Amino acid sequence: MAEPIDVRERRQLCELLTGLGPDAPTLCEGWTAADLAAHLVLREHLRPSTTSRLAAEKRRGWTAQVARLGGAPPLIWRVPGLRTLANGIELFLHHEDVRRANGLGPRDAPADLDRLAWRVSRLLGLRLARRIRPFGLDLVRPGGDRRSFTPRAVARATLSGPATELVIYLSGRRSAARVAVEGDARAVAAVQRADVRL
Repeated sequence: MAEPIDVRERRQLCELLTGLGPDAPTLCEGWTAADLAAHLVLREHLRPSTTSRLAAEKRRGWTAQVARLGGAPPLIWRVPGLRTLANGIELFLHHEDVRRANGLGPRDAPADLDRLAWRVSRLLGLRLARRIRPFGLDLVRPGGDRRSFTPRAVARATLSGPATELVIYLSGRRSAARVAVEGDARAVAAVQRADVRL
């Protein structure tokens, strides 16, 4: 049986964090690897990532912090749909936050992650499309699969790339994503101005 996406991303992220150390940079502005690991633990325990809570989590020490992140998540995050859709994507994005800030390029996405990312791109694409109205938005991945938002709009922007890269772009990590942005200059400018950070 294949390893679930969230389990695989958690394991690979913890291996990367262990190798890089607590002071490694991330794509999350102002956060080190230790801050990001603390955020993930707090999130899974349904606690906000306030400055004081992040500091308390980091006081556990790096080894303990990574072990806590690498352990089994609370029961709520083991519910099949939730673990894949919410936690799988969260862990994937933060895994990429660490990888790409440390000079590691894109990975070849396994088929299950590619399918999940394409599914999530519908939600994130809709969010961006609402922010750029009256312009239209199209998402295109290799093979020709296309999602169109605001279909009657004549002026459109098209984001093209693998589904995982589209999700990285649509979550606000634009400079790190391998996505081509083309189309009407006004629509492209609206896409580039829109705040889509997650």
